[in-house]
Amino acid sequence: MTYQVLARKWRPRDFQSLIGQDHVVRALTHALQHQRLHHAYLFTGTRGVGKTTIARILAKALNCVGPDGQGGITATPCNACRVCSAIDAGRFVDYIEMDAASNRGVDEMTQLLERAIYAPVDARVKVYTIDEVHMLTTHAFNAMLKTLEEPPDFVKFILATTDPQKIPVTVLSRCLQFNLKQVTPQAIAQRLGQIAQAEQVEAEPAALQAVARAARGSMRDALSLLDQAIAYSGGRVDAQAVDQMLGAIDSTLLVQLLDALLERDAARLLALADAMAERSLSFAQALRDLASLLHRIALAQQIAGDGQGDPTDADVGRLAQRLTPDEVQLYYQIALHGRNDLGLAPDEYAGFTMTLLRMLAFQPEVAAAAPAANRSAALNAPRPPRTAAPAPRHEPDATPTPSASAAGRAGPQAPAGVDEDLDWPALVQKLKLAGMPRELALRSELVSREADHFRLRVPVKTLLESGAEARLRAALSEYFGRPVRISAEIGATQGPTAAGLNEEARAQRQRRAEESIYADPFVRELIENFGASVDPASIKPIQDT
Repeated sequence: MTYQVLARKWRPRDFQSLIGQDHVVRALTHALQHQRLHHAYLFTGTRGVGKTTIARILAKALNCVGPDGQGGITATPCNACRVCSAIDAGRFVDYIEMDAASNRGVDEMTQLLERAIYAPVDARVKVYTIDEVHMLTTHAFNAMLKTLEEPPDFVKFILATTDPQKIPVTVLSRCLQFNLKQVTPQAIAQRLGQIAQAEQVEAEPAALQAVARAARGSMRDALSLLDQAIAYSGGRVDAQAVDQMLGAIDSTLLVQLLDALLERDAARLLALADAMAERSLSFAQALRDLASLLHRIALAQQIAGDGQGDPTDADVGRLAQRLTPDEVQLYYQIALHGRNDLGLAPDEYAGFTMTLLRMLAFQPEVAAAAPAANRSAALNAPRPPRTAAPAPRHEPDATPTPSASAAGRAGPQAPAGVDEDLDWPALVQKLKLAGMPRELALRSELVSREADHFRLRVPVKTLLESGAEARLRAALSEYFGRPVRISAEIGATQGPTAAGLNEEARAQRQRRAEESIYADPFVRELIENFGASVDPASIKPIQDT
């Protein structure tokens, strides 16, 4: 007998078997029970979440005749009658599945619609399922609009797509839309355990969890990976075999990488990279997993007891104490950029090792300045509550004191760190800048200045791109006659910016111009005696003309 893959063998055949789509099941069940059925449905979601599966179940629910042949529309198809069996087998004449990727033209759509006007041959309702409907051409969409809006009573359309943004609004407005969610790893792992037990396959829970994470929300991908794991491990699915099959990185290896970074041990980092190369591990996956580990560390630093029952929780807690939040954020960004740049590197090994060396080269000042012996003491200092409001930017009635100034250098948002003698908006106007660097200077806010180190807050990340930050630093160095440093953070500006002051001045000039126009006796006479009106858009201040 021919082997049937798990993804097909365990494909849900009724709504009760669907995993992770309770919101869709509830709506469709109620509609079937109360006979309030729409003529067109649109199912959206990523691959393998159940779009065409739900279409088949809905087709069976509309046409099921029951074991005795006397049944009607139902939310629980019997899966035993000739109609249900034929739909499951893909040979029911009145259930038509069409792949829009290979039948995307107006001619194919016209042929389908011409057949839609004829009554079903052997069904209560004729059902058309169009998969990947976003692949249809514009002319094909236009051809189906009228039929999609007012089809015959015996026709139902079910559209499925992974990219609803490409579907015209005119089509979306004619459909009842359901967005299918990605299935959670916990739900996938639980379902895989049930299937493995039914298949009489011994599977470790850790192995099933690894498969569930690798499936990335797709139940179909999870079943395919389980099939592969059974074949790879020879019948017994264990965590080590699954990790080898997936090319997954042992979490302890990632912990060792971070420990080597903390010790500033470049030789150790390269030795670990060599060990990974010898085992043919995926460096792209390693950077992805490293970013995931750093994410967990960042959560542990902000949320006490952020454990999820993983064996590495102890290492996460330890690293959360040893790493500063600045280091975690920096390493996370470097890992993400390093993974994106792997395709541009000479090879993956070079790209991975350069990413690690970049983590060594770029180090937050607080971490670099603290001796190794004093790091834990500095990191264990109490942090402000997460819900604490930021300190006010200016307190005109308060007189700065040395203690307040010292405290202000403890964080980038402390107002006492700002050099009150430096008028940043006025300084920006004096710099020799143009284009994007000038926009960066105009829209940035000076958070603090420590000697020749300027800390800026920038509202939009794109302002820092295309070398704008480097050109601003060069302009400041030229202005002061000595090298300066700039560090920028992304966030809404709270204090004065040159752009904000310019806009405020422009608004004031506009208001004065409008007031002078309305105060003019001749204009007032025209308004009062002849019903004239003034177009506000036509009023321009003299300075702006």
